Amino acid sequence: MELLFVHWSVNPVLLHIGSLEIRWYSLLFVSGFILGWYLFRWFFRREGVPEKLLDPLLYTLLLCTIVGARLGHCLFYQPDYYLGSMEGFMEIFMPWKGGLASHGGAIAILLGIWWFSSHYGKKYGFDYLWVMDRLVIAVAFAGCFIRLGNLFNSEIYGDVTTLPWGFVFDLRGETEPKHPTQLYEALSYLVLGFVLLWVYAKRLDKVHRGFFLGLFFIGCFGMRFLIEFIKEPQVAFEQGMTLNMGQLLSIPFVAAGVALLVYAAVTTRPAAVTPPAGGTKPASRA
Repeated sequence: MELLFVHWSVNPVLLHIGSLEIRWYSLLFVSGFILGWYLFRWFFRREGVPEKLLDPLLYTLLLCTIVGARLGHCLFYQPDYYLGSMEGFMEIFMPWKGGLASHGGAIAILLGIWWFSSHYGKKYGFDYLWVMDRLVIAVAFAGCFIRLGNLFNSEIYGDVTTLPWGFVFDLRGETEPKHPTQLYEALSYLVLGFVLLWVYAKRLDKVHRGFFLGLFFIGCFGMRFLIEFIKEPQVAFEQGMTLNMGQLLSIPFVAAGVALLVYAAVTTRPAAVTPPAGGTKPASRA
């Protein structure tokens, strides 16, 4: 009986404009930020936060995502190469050569939002957790787009499978069907994003601050931990490891998610924006 599978040989380059290449990955990466901007505009309008804060928030997220994800890849996965020679060190500043790690991006975003909320939050009645609770809704959808970009790049896929939806990644010289783990992660992030969005839209007054961030950490990094079991090693040193680097980095995030859910249940702080001292809470708009 002949096995069913998908031959995947899609060109990662969408189009050329002169010598400039427009890649599917880049388009999907940018689309995540565009969707996030529109989501935050809705969040701000609904809870009365000035829309003029959208631009500094976007710039903070762009910088932290690119710098953090690049440093995460270089320091977590290939420190011997990037820190072992001047040539390798200079490539740290060349993200277009490939190599981004979501865990590094997550850590940098946590720090960037700490700066943003410290700088603007007191004046406009929000804090770090308020921003993070809304940011993870956008990040879930952006993560879906990025994993689809990985699929178009024919990268970060899984082990050999006999399942009918296995992909043969022709551009990588593969001859056997592999788990399309990019699609597994993309689907899990998409479902998580819609769950978080539904809770925000319909149950904002029923949950407490920190709930969205905690649920995101558990759902996102919990699924990442499980899917890593069927992924091929990304770098040589992961060969033979019981838990690979992606799983080891996911465990603290899952633990933090559990702690945040407990924190939200114990403190019972309102999830909605808190008006500044002496101010009045703006009317909520759907």
